Amino acid sequence: MLVAAALCPCPPLLVPEVASGAAAELEPLRAACREAVGALAAARPDRLVVVGPADRAGQGPHPQGATGSFRGFGVDSEVRLGAAPHPPARPLPPSLSVGAWLLAHAAPVDAPVEGLGVDEALAPEQCLEAGREIAASAPRVALLVMGDGSACRTVKAPCYHDARAADFDTTLARALATADTDTLAALDPEEAASLKATGRAPWQLLTGAARASTPLHGALHYDEAPYGVGYFVASWT
Repeated sequence: MLVAAALCPCPPLLVPEVASGAAAELEPLRAACREAVGALAAARPDRLVVVGPADRAGQGPHPQGATGSFRGFGVDSEVRLGAAPHPPARPLPPSLSVGAWLLAHAAPVDAPVEGLGVDEALAPEQCLEAGREIAASAPRVALLVMGDGSACRTVKAPCYHDARAADFDTTLARALATADTDTLAALDPEEAASLKATGRAPWQLLTGAARASTPLHGALHYDEAPYGVGYFVASWT
């Protein structure tokens, strides 16, 4: 059963060494993430799963001890998902690497930690089913859900400006703040993909887990669009 979830964006810029001179600009976002992730420890989960978007190489399960790095972003820095004496060879995708970094910089969660890289194009029903399966996997499950909103909020955004982006992100923020699973389940994969909202599939996986569990209450800690990308931080408890 799902007992808690933390929802965070996954730009590698969250890691100060990657952000470099821009690190101070994102400290409010970083602090909100630490707050949301730290709250997972209070839920006393038996199992913690970090879920995030991934390309083909990073899709699927990543066991505790899996490692990732930010070398692709110019920083010779490595992170580990939980602890294990012999980490597996397959590296974490960037979204799960950011999640592992957040876990290492928040209150420790006393539970086994695993990762799941999700195909951004995964159909909604498949996302919901995957969430239901995770919720049923242990008596007390917690999720750290990584994903960004639209990347089209301004003309300087990575994907330029799209007039639909503001409404998409406003609807999303309201749903995350209230743990509104109906709205999240109804997110359109094609619209999300066209707006480069990488969190759609992970959020729908969370929806499946939440619907299979006792209702949770949402709280939104951060809702801004630095660099034209919608970043949201929320807690479901």
